[in-house]
Amino acid sequence: MPRYSAAEIEANWQKAWDEAGIFRAEAGGDKPKYYVLEMFPYPSGRIHMGHVRNYTMGDVIARHKLATGHNVLHPMGWDAFGMPAENAAMAIGGHPKDWTYGNIAEMRKQMKPLGLSIDWSREFATCDPEYYGQQQALFLDMLEAGLVYRKNAVVNWDPVDMTVLANEQVENGRGWRSGAEVERRELTQWFFAISDMAEELLEALDGLDDWPAKVRLMQENWIGKSRGLQFAFGLGDGPEGHDRVEVYTTRPDTLMGASFIAISPDHPLARKLEQGDADLAAFSAECRKGGTTEEALEKAEKRGYDTGLTVRHPFDTSWELPVYVANFVLMDYGTGAVFGCPAHDQRDFDFAVKYGLPIIPTFLPEQGASEEFTEAFVPPKTQIVHYIRGFAGEADQTAHTAIDAAIAFCENNGVGHGVTKFRLRDWGLSRQRYWGCPIPVVHCDTCGVVPERKENLPIRLPDDVTFDVPGNPLDRHPTWRDAPCPKCGAAARRETDTMDTFVDSSWYFARFTAPHADTPTDLAAAEYWMNVDQYIGGIEHAILHLLYSRFFARAMRITGHLPQKAVEPFNALFTQGMVTHEIYQTRDANGRAVYHLPEDVTDGKLADGTEVQIIPSAKMSKSKKNVVDPAQIIDAYGADTARWFVLSDSPPERDVEWTAAGAEAAHKHLARVWRIASEIAASDAPDAPEADEALLREMHKAIHDVSTGVESFGFNAAIARLYAFTAALAKSEAGTAARRAAARTLAQLMSPMTPHLAEELWTMLGGEGLVALAPWPAADPAMLIDDTITLPVQINGKRRTEIEVPQDMPKDEVEKIALATDAVQKALEGGAPKKVIVVPGRIVNVVI
Repeated sequence: MPRYSAAEIEANWQKAWDEAGIFRAEAGGDKPKYYVLEMFPYPSGRIHMGHVRNYTMGDVIARHKLATGHNVLHPMGWDAFGMPAENAAMAIGGHPKDWTYGNIAEMRKQMKPLGLSIDWSREFATCDPEYYGQQQALFLDMLEAGLVYRKNAVVNWDPVDMTVLANEQVENGRGWRSGAEVERRELTQWFFAISDMAEELLEALDGLDDWPAKVRLMQENWIGKSRGLQFAFGLGDGPEGHDRVEVYTTRPDTLMGASFIAISPDHPLARKLEQGDADLAAFSAECRKGGTTEEALEKAEKRGYDTGLTVRHPFDTSWELPVYVANFVLMDYGTGAVFGCPAHDQRDFDFAVKYGLPIIPTFLPEQGASEEFTEAFVPPKTQIVHYIRGFAGEADQTAHTAIDAAIAFCENNGVGHGVTKFRLRDWGLSRQRYWGCPIPVVHCDTCGVVPERKENLPIRLPDDVTFDVPGNPLDRHPTWRDAPCPKCGAAARRETDTMDTFVDSSWYFARFTAPHADTPTDLAAAEYWMNVDQYIGGIEHAILHLLYSRFFARAMRITGHLPQKAVEPFNALFTQGMVTHEIYQTRDANGRAVYHLPEDVTDGKLADGTEVQIIPSAKMSKSKKNVVDPAQIIDAYGADTARWFVLSDSPPERDVEWTAAGAEAAHKHLARVWRIASEIAASDAPDAPEADEALLREMHKAIHDVSTGVESFGFNAAIARLYAFTAALAKSEAGTAARRAAARTLAQLMSPMTPHLAEELWTMLGGEGLVALAPWPAADPAMLIDDTITLPVQINGKRRTEIEVPQDMPKDEVEKIALATDAVQKALEGGAPKKVIVVPGRIVNVVI
């Protein structure tokens, strides 16, 4: 019998699939379409086990849909712009383009052996001029439609990388790549008007039934709809033009507990005051070095600068509140000013304690409770509390009720008005870097900002740039910036900012429907393929990438690049867990941690006998050296083993721990399947009616359970059923015909998970054509019903044995069989039972 040689059979079948072109997608035909897409990778140079798991999941779905009669689109591309390429160019020399395309070639080479059912003819990278030229065309159409605009804005500025950073790229007040302290600067930036769609984006979440609930909640919180009160405090002795401070609050029920006003360092009043106050100017400059994320503001020490100004409370003009410039107030939310109610906000409480400000409660846990607080009292808004300084209604009420009453009271008394606001800010897309999509506008001294003509697209990045000094090489290029004004023809200057790389990944799903079209999309192709039926990717992209993609789908409908049906880009979303591994660590002479690769550790020791500390499984990380190279696994065991393992060990939404023992066990199982199929192919046994029927029943149960598992992303459950079916096939005494039919079905059911081995088994057992194209087997409902059932037998309520009886056996016959069992006879000791209770189809209970 030949041995199972994964390397040989996998290369052969990949060649066969390529030559037959079975994964090349064409629009049209009678089959229903199915578009499955995994989030495309950044070309870092090496694939990792997370890639293997992600793309294997998508491949299982794609292959199953192909077998169930669908016209499947399963493409692949590369999210290729961004700072890592520029950093590499600065670190090792060379050009970002060469680094990027070299990595793409290497990663494609690593992915091909996995046997993924990808239509590689649709491959593109976002740094291809053919792609980003169409992105520039999209930008121009969105600009014309009012979906893009330009304004001054306070941004996070990395003084080392010399570029704007999104809030999410600021970690503990430092740039995520450079580690430099981030500054806040005011720059002229380009923005997408995503906030105009905030209400629509929020409401549409209710229709995304096939998205994880946690992702929808994360998006809902990010959009952040709130109902509050906008009003003004009168400002006494303020600088000219500043006689009031506008405030927006979501807790107007606490207005009678106000003890101070805090404004952002970037508030117009703060800007005006710092012109004549050097200490305030220094304080504000220090504040602008901090991060602007909610997390960063929460962690930072709460600091304020007393301006010496006071404001008048709207309900008592003799009640004056001090005005502080504070480091925890942002200009881009609300009005850039808040009032502090220390009794009911811990941040305000800490601030009040620090600066000796009063703490005035507006409600108490219950009537008669102490008004002396040692910390802020912040109950859920649904909790009933006792209001002592409320506006209207019952004293005991929830915050929800009190907020509505406060807004109504203030409106009736001419103090502000109720306002609905969203946390979602417009999307700043300008980045001061080279390796990104150029923004296609020209700055003319006469005409102002002028869109480039579409016939001049793509505006290509110049190749002759250097990275020997920080900053954007486009600003330093001697000729690239020079361009004629598209409107008047005079000498003008190109925009040197490039687009945020989130733009590149926010519409690639649409480009895949017609990747070679001369326009951003081909409407006929988009009409056929959109929406993406199944999208797969990590939970880390649950907010921005998905939200931006949802915005782009709507923007592309408005600008005529997607059909009207494509309101949402992704019908279903699945977020997979990570692949983890133990960390192996020793300590050097100075006590510092030294990490070791898994292949360097055997039985908990290094080659020189040094024992390593084994740290529980964690996300694979190059810095911790707990990575497993997929190429090594494929070389050692084959791609099917890697695929089988990442699917079988854990539910796909949870993390899976990679272990050498687990990979070895997966390989042994596949080798066993090979041996069983080889034996069946060579056997010549006569029919055995009872055994044949029993095996065929197992086969139909496996068809049903595996189909259900695959269709519900229960891949580990499907594989568990395949293990059981394999065991049943191995021990079956059925005839050769029945065993071959069952083994061919096993090959079909394994095909989405282990496609190479399945093809080999299919051919070995006489299957016609390619198993990848064979119709998916259907379970016969009649074969799913057992003729016999297993009933547990209890004695005085405790399970002691079980019996197997025909499903339709009368109760008195079931009782006789139960009483005849050894366990019951031994318990009766020759006597008779007091009672026997038979619950048909469920249980027998003998009372003695």
